[in-house]
Amino acid sequence: MSTESGGRTPITYASAGVDVEAGDRAVELMKSHVQATHSARVMGGFGSFAGLFDASELKRLPKPLLATSTDGVGTKVAIAQAMDIHDTIGFDLVGMVVDDIVVAGAKPLFMTDYIACGKVDPARIAGIVSGVAKACAETGTALIGGETAEHPGLLGEREYDVAGAATGVVDASAVLGPERARAGDVVIGMASSGIHSNGYSLVRRVVSEAGWSYDREVAEFGRTLGEELLEPTKLYTAPCLHLVEQLNGDPASAEISPEAAVRGFSHVTGGGLAANLARVLPAGLLATVDRSTWEWPQVFRTVAELGRVPQADLERTLNLGVGMVAVVAADRADEAVRLLQESGESAWVMGTVAAYREEDVAGAGEDFVQGAKGVDGGGVLLTGAYAQ
Repeated sequence: MSTESGGRTPITYASAGVDVEAGDRAVELMKSHVQATHSARVMGGFGSFAGLFDASELKRLPKPLLATSTDGVGTKVAIAQAMDIHDTIGFDLVGMVVDDIVVAGAKPLFMTDYIACGKVDPARIAGIVSGVAKACAETGTALIGGETAEHPGLLGEREYDVAGAATGVVDASAVLGPERARAGDVVIGMASSGIHSNGYSLVRRVVSEAGWSYDREVAEFGRTLGEELLEPTKLYTAPCLHLVEQLNGDPASAEISPEAAVRGFSHVTGGGLAANLARVLPAGLLATVDRSTWEWPQVFRTVAELGRVPQADLERTLNLGVGMVAVVAADRADEAVRLLQESGESAWVMGTVAAYREEDVAGAGEDFVQGAKGVDGGGVLLTGAYAQ
């Protein structure tokens, strides 16, 4: 049957806006970055339909549980596109998915990524994946698969979005979570590297309303606004897993008791500190967090002042300088802070956990949060004023 019709030019995949050859070039450019994350546990060659991972190591655990998480980096990609800087977004993506796994005490094993774009620019795609691969290497996570999809007509030629999913493992006896928390526990904060990957719709609106450009030099930052906003999400994987190993022990050699010193972690993402901490506390417990124990990094001050954003709105949108929180037994708190600091973290005691009492939160208003994101959990009360 003829493919010609009435003298019209035949329509090809390329003329429809999809460049298969560009996609192949992108794969070749990213290949070495991806393979650098592989160990002997990654089976099969690069470019397989499915990634294969040797899970034999799971046999050392009495009852291994698989943990999984998936996420993206939100509208932060719009700033990367405006600045034409693409190798940092990958760190954001890995941080968002891998450190959610760590909250359960799980060790990440492997990850896959997905990039949707309006038009494949091989160098740009390879830059994105290089960032993902470097972050995977830093967290001990194999990047075993991915997909780049060209969506002409749906996304502009320079537009893209990214998503990823990771899988990890934790023994059933070592799972961290609300059921481990106790009255008397201590809350330890770990500093963020900046805004990370949440709240950029607010940040971008503030910047737009102020008429600032991303290439504007900001003396307080010592670099451009765009460079500051693209500061990659901090990866807490290694320090948190090291803390668990040192304080809770190895479930492969001895069962971990409910009294293990590290009770849980809270990854401070969308919703801010209080809402995310409340998710890892059981109903009946209240964490009181003292704002005076830390100072906002300059980027948060700038956003607040530039947009006249109310403090309560900032607290339920941005991390405000705290990217991860640990809940630990009081008698091991000093040791936990020391271990985290030795791992390169800026860590400090920021609060305590006690039995929930109505009189403690009466009149607290927006300073008090109970449960969040569908979890009927504990409460968090923010007190005091931030350090200046």
